[in-house]
Order: sequence, then structure tokens, then C-alpha cells
Amino acid sequence: FSNLTSKAILLYDEWIKDADPRLEGWPLMSSPFPTTFIIGTYVYFVTSLGPKLMENKKPFELRQIMTFYNFSVVALSLYMTYEFLMSGWATGYSFRCDIVDYSRSPTALRMVRTCWLYFFSKFIELLDTIFFVLRKKNNQVTFLHVFHHSIMPWTWWFGVKFAAGGLGTFHALLNCIVHVVMYTYYGICSLGPAYHKYLWWKKYMTTIQLVQFIMITVHIGQIYIMDDCPYQYPIFMFIIWLYGSMFLVLFLHFWYHAYTKGQRLPKMARNGISKDQ
Repeated sequence: FSNLTSKAILLYDEWIKDADPRLEGWPLMSSPFPTTFIIGTYVYFVTSLGPKLMENKKPFELRQIMTFYNFSVVALSLYMTYEFLMSGWATGYSFRCDIVDYSRSPTALRMVRTCWLYFFSKFIELLDTIFFVLRKKNNQVTFLHVFHHSIMPWTWWFGVKFAAGGLGTFHALLNCIVHVVMYTYYGICSLGPAYHKYLWWKKYMTTIQLVQFIMITVHIGQIYIMDDCPYQYPIFMFIIWLYGSMFLVLFLHFWYHAYTKGQRLPKMARNGISKDQ
């Protein structure tokens, strides 16, 4: 066991040497263990500890907090969309073989900061599930929801640490745009029943998410048909392609059960609004 531990430490030390030196000393970037611990704590709380603590308690009324939270995420997502555009996607990226710029130019460093901020925003979004638990909406703590919120910050630690930029950030740009729409919906919904008449477009949010994953899969799939693309970490391209394909299937499954079979329709079914939001 001692020998195995020593070999694992040596392998880790050798592997981490290739990390981006520009992120030296940045919060949560020293190793993947703080991120892993936070995610593990989150999963344990929302699937076990939280529901047990709330079992004999009344659900919390968090309307004002949730309104502030949702519109704050909208503002943050708008800001990150702008930063991703200005640090590459609207200022020189080709949407094909865009490699990581490891220089210390203002644009390259701007992309690094944006990637780290996007990574950190995934921890903020863990509050989505915590609010579900505190409001005793445990039916909304689904495998798809928890898995999505868990895998994103963990995989993005590696993305930021080794490849902050290039074509691997396209899905982050799309995700920020989708979150502007999605959290605007949640924000309006949290204002109360008087505003539910403005939420007739709920069903289209899932369509937007499906389009997002199709675009991610198609975009990243280009690397397999391009003759020569010197992207520095091809393994990340495979992971992103796998991620896009997997969530496309999961959201299609959700779409089928939510709208085709109508399992989410009984609550204010005709306009697609759920009182649980």
C-alpha cells in the first residue's frame, strides 16, 4: 500500500507539471481535491442529509432569496457571455480548430479569467438543488439534475487547469447564453403566481437545451474530420463530445416523459407552468 501511494503521488506530481502556470495561486486551483470534496458534500447533502433534516420540518419560504439569486445568475451569465465573446469567440476564433493561447497577452489572460469565473459559477449553481431540499421539493432532485450539477465543476477544474481557452470553451459560451434564458424564467417564476401568465414559453426551454447539446456535439465532433488540428489536449475534446451526446440523450428522455407522455402537465397543464417552481 505504501509503494502504491508513493507511485500515485509521483504520477500526480508528473502529471500536474503540465498544468497552466498562469493559474498558480488561484482559488481552488491548487489540486482537484477541494473541488471533489465540495461536490461530494453537495451530493451527500441533497440526496441524504438534507432530506432527513427537513423530514419533520416545514418547508422554508425562500421566494425573495430565490428571486435575488436567479436574477443574479442571469446577470453573471450575461457578463460571462460577453467575456467569452470578447476573449475569443467574437474576436478571432474560427469556430473550427481554435487552439489554446498560453501566452500572457491581455486577450489570453482575459480568457483564463473568464474560464475560472465560469468554473466558479458552477459552485454557485449548486444552490439550485439546496433550495429544492430546503423547500421540500425532493421530486425535483432527480438523477439528471444532480449529475449535471456535479459533473460540470469537476470536469471544468481540469479544463481550466490545463486548457483555459480554445475550442473547448464553446460549450461554456452556449451554456451561459442558455442560462440567461433559463434563470430569467426561474426569476420570473419566483416572483409569484401573478407573473405566471408570462411563462407560457416554459416548454421551449427544454428545446433550447436540446439545441445546445446538439450544437456542442456537432462543433466538437469537427475535430474527428479535420485533417490537422493541433489542439493541445485531444482527450478534452472526447470528454466534451461524450458529455454533449450523453446529456442530449438524457434531455431527450426527459422531454419524452415530461411532454410527450405528459407526466409534468397536470399542474397548470395548458400553459406548461408548474406551481412547484
